[in-house]
Amino acid sequence: MDFRWKEVVDVASSYGTDADKSSLRGNYLKARRRIDPATKGVLDASILAQLRAFDIYAEAPLVLAYVSYNNEVDTRAVIESALAHGKRVAAPRVDAQAHTMAFYEIFGLGDLAEGYKGILEPRPGIGAALTTEDLVGSVCLVPGLVFDAEGHRIGYGGGYYDRFLQFYPGDKVALARSMMMSGNPLPAESCDVPVDFIVTESGVWSCR
Repeated sequence: MDFRWKEVVDVASSYGTDADKSSLRGNYLKARRRIDPATKGVLDASILAQLRAFDIYAEAPLVLAYVSYNNEVDTRAVIESALAHGKRVAAPRVDAQAHTMAFYEIFGLGDLAEGYKGILEPRPGIGAALTTEDLVGSVCLVPGLVFDAEGHRIGYGGGYYDRFLQFYPGDKVALARSMMMSGNPLPAESCDVPVDFIVTESGVWSCR
């Protein structure tokens, strides 16, 4: 089923299409910090409802979910909802020395411990990293600060997700509040991997 979100909010245009990634990253981090907790709660609950109604997500037996940090869209609620509805869930663990990231299956938020840059990730000893074969048919939730209509994103600059997504065989889904949508194309490089769908509080945008 092809979903199209009817409204793309032109936020990044004030910074210009020539703005480099560092400038955009700083501007959107500042904007995200200004969201009050009540508004964030309402928006994130609506995003979860839209995600659960999205058929590609609903039919996926395995969800690769980053653990929200520093005012990101709340994925802890997504993780708990997915587990409660019988889905398998995996979260990423970063190897900073190797500059790689792998996903490990978790069975609850209690399986997480503070890791790279203070972000919660699967605790050591929880099991083996999932292989590419294990990930066939899954959905990967991809973090970012801002997204455009083609699915390009500005992330946090580490490149971990782009390296992982180069070989990921499933559907790539972003969770974004409307303010995280750019009406202008974002700067993109050949190594950047766009997402396939963007779920907002208003609906689902297909980037294909």
